[in-house]
Amino acid sequence: MDSWEWNKIAGAVLGTLIFVLVIKFVAEAIYETKPPAKPGYVVEGVQEDKTATAAAPAEEALPDFGSVLPTADVAAGKEISSRCEQCHDLSKGGPNKIGPNLWGVVGRARATHPGFDYSGAMAASHDVWDFDKLFRFLKSPQGMVTGTKMSFAGLRSAQDRINLLAYLRTQSDSPLPIPAPAKK
Repeated sequence: MDSWEWNKIAGAVLGTLIFVLVIKFVAEAIYETKPPAKPGYVVEGVQEDKTATAAAPAEEALPDFGSVLPTADVAAGKEISSRCEQCHDLSKGGPNKIGPNLWGVVGRARATHPGFDYSGAMAASHDVWDFDKLFRFLKSPQGMVTGTKMSFAGLRSAQDRINLLAYLRTQSDSPLPIPAPAKK
C-alpha cells in the first residue's frame, strides 16, 4: 500500500470524527432539555438535597410509646413486616438470611444475634433495641447507623413504624414491656 492509500484512510477516519462531533453539537442545540420543576415520583427514604441556606430539618419527635403501642394495629404491623421478610426471618429459631433473624429483636442488644456477620458500623455498639431506637432506625437505617449493610430505605410513616414495632414486640418469648404513658 502506498502513502496515497494511507492518506485516504486517515482522511476518512478524521472526516467521520468531525461529522459525529458536528451532529452532536447540532443535536444538543436543537434538543435542549430543561430539568423538571418537580420530580415525577418520590423515592421513599431518599432525602432531597437542599441548598446550604436552607435550615436543617427538625428531628421527628418520638411518640409516647405508652400511649400508642396499646392501640397500635398489630395486624397492619404484620403486613408491613413482609417488607422485612425479604431479607430477615421472623420465626423462632429461623435462619439468618441477608439480615439476621428478628425473633426477639425488640429488647435485644444490637448486633448480638449468633451466627450473623454484622457490619463494623452496626457492631460498634451493643445498645439495646428499645422502642425509641428501633423507631428511629426503621425510619432511616443508614441515617441512624451510617455504614450499615442494610440497604432498606426506611419507613416514612410514623404509624407504619408504630404498627411494625407492636408486631415485632409480639415476636418474642418474653416481649419487652410497654412503658407507662407519659404524664401530661
